[in-house]
Amino acid sequence: MFIKQTLKKLIPKKILNLRHLFFAWYGAVKYRHPSEELFVIGITGTSGKSTTVFLLRQLLEAAGYTVGSLSTIDFYIAGENKLNDQKMTMLGKTAIQKYLREMVDKQCDIAIVETTSEGRVQHRHRVINYDMMLLTNLYPEHIESHGGFDNYKQAKVDLFEYTGNAKHKKQIKHIKPIKQIENKVVPKTAIVNGESEYAREFLQCSFDNTYIFGREKQYNSIAIQQNNNTTTVSNISVDKTGLHFAIDGHTMNAPMFGEHNVMNILAAVTVAKTLGISWNVITKVVSLFQNVPGRCEFIREAEKRGFQVIVDYAFEPKAIAALYHVVDLLQPKRIIHIFGSTGGGRDVERRFTVGSFVAQRADVCIVTDEDPYDDDPVSIMNDVASAVRKEGKKDGEGLFVVLDRKEAVRTALQLARSGDLVLLTGKGSEQKMCVAGGKMIPWDDRTVVREVLADLPEV
Repeated sequence: MFIKQTLKKLIPKKILNLRHLFFAWYGAVKYRHPSEELFVIGITGTSGKSTTVFLLRQLLEAAGYTVGSLSTIDFYIAGENKLNDQKMTMLGKTAIQKYLREMVDKQCDIAIVETTSEGRVQHRHRVINYDMMLLTNLYPEHIESHGGFDNYKQAKVDLFEYTGNAKHKKQIKHIKPIKQIENKVVPKTAIVNGESEYAREFLQCSFDNTYIFGREKQYNSIAIQQNNNTTTVSNISVDKTGLHFAIDGHTMNAPMFGEHNVMNILAAVTVAKTLGISWNVITKVVSLFQNVPGRCEFIREAEKRGFQVIVDYAFEPKAIAALYHVVDLLQPKRIIHIFGSTGGGRDVERRFTVGSFVAQRADVCIVTDEDPYDDDPVSIMNDVASAVRKEGKKDGEGLFVVLDRKEAVRTALQLARSGDLVLLTGKGSEQKMCVAGGKMIPWDDRTVVREVLADLPEV
């Protein structure tokens, strides 16, 4: 293991990534190019990818399609799924192609593949013949591993260029007819968040069809000038029953929390719209949307004790801020927030930004370990805690620093009283924690919360 880690540090990243290119090619050959037998939708962006995949899957299935999807949340094929336990969105070696072949064998019509910028850098997207690529949003995050925002953005643009320039498929005869496919070849389609200041760069890629989505009066003017195929959301409101809004004039209600999810729903609906799915089906499915595992997930076992617990994947500032919009709706007596800052070469400045923000909003901050990778977990925690202290929190009162994540959860739940809200952020439904030396240990925040709750004295 030591030799392997040393070689990784010595060999340039571009050279190391060539092995991923080989496996991408080899996997496609080994599994007989399965993406040629599916309508493949790629979803990329800074945030919202997994939620969009999850919601889109429900829409497509309601319209009668058999669907497979690969995402940070789970691996899903024709109604059967398992949570992603690999701590990796785009799987390595030949795994992606293996899953795509299984989708074909189980007679899936459509494959949805969450596609990342890191996956692009490592060539994991290669030899997947995408038919559609969607951009959820784009802002500075994950940039240290790319060497800056421009490189990060370019990796996303590359995914669009790759899709637009890929070979057109002939009609996929065995799948359920897709209304968008009327010619003898399957068109290449781009769907872009029209609010993004970078929308123009994605829309300039070579595609047969381009569509944009966004909030009324929030579209980037350049995006509008370039594209009349718009899907617009308006009249957004949020209450304790969920989200309420209109898409292209069609009133919708979704039993989900978090106003940011309106844009994820809009992205999924835009895909459904381009595929010819009726508004009656879309409206009905949106009203029945299931919650996404590990995304603003309530742990109901806590309610008999008089307080609430929410587990959420949010680990970067914008996502955490969005979560607090939900908190505002719930109006708890106190907020107890367990959080950390993912290591492994991630944005170091984020440690201080997140620490400061949470300290301003939460009554009690519990800083703990969170996927340190090869970084020193204590150093990460100290950075976060220093920002919390600068906001006036005192150790042992408004601030607790607990290395063991399970003990951090225990501390929070022991402190919680009737009317309080405990937030546990950073991992959501992830099934592993990444530690030094490339090791991964089994972990599920939701399971840990339930175990600790069960150990607490009876109320």
